[in-house]
Amino acid sequence: QVQLVESGGGLVQAGGSLRLSCAASGSIFSIAVMGWYRQAPGKQRELVATITSGGTTTYADSVKGRFTISRDNAKNTVHLQMNRMKPEDTAVYYCNADLPDGRYTRRYWGQGTQVTVSS
Repeated sequence: QVQLVESGGGLVQAGGSLRLSCAASGSIFSIAVMGWYRQAPGKQRELVATITSGGTTTYADSVKGRFTISRDNAKNTVHLQMNRMKPEDTAVYYCNADLPDGRYTRRYWGQGTQVTVSS
């Protein structure tokens, strides 16, 4: 029904920048929340940033001030601008979209994209 396609992952040096993008397509009337999560080897998946349809954002403390999340509601697209990156940012990053469906919220995930930061 809904597919999330991610792009922008790769290898970057510490202090550098990457921009991740995720486009949702399919049976979409609205997306309440879009976000980015990441999972490093041997660690739990953690929330990186979220943004509501109204533009309200949240960030993990570890990325606050360095990462910026944004979205284009008309295009059902979310971006994550990552600046001043650190080796600790190395992880698989997953795009998320939460869609209302009556009394339920349905959660969709992208395939994940590898981000590697070298020191």
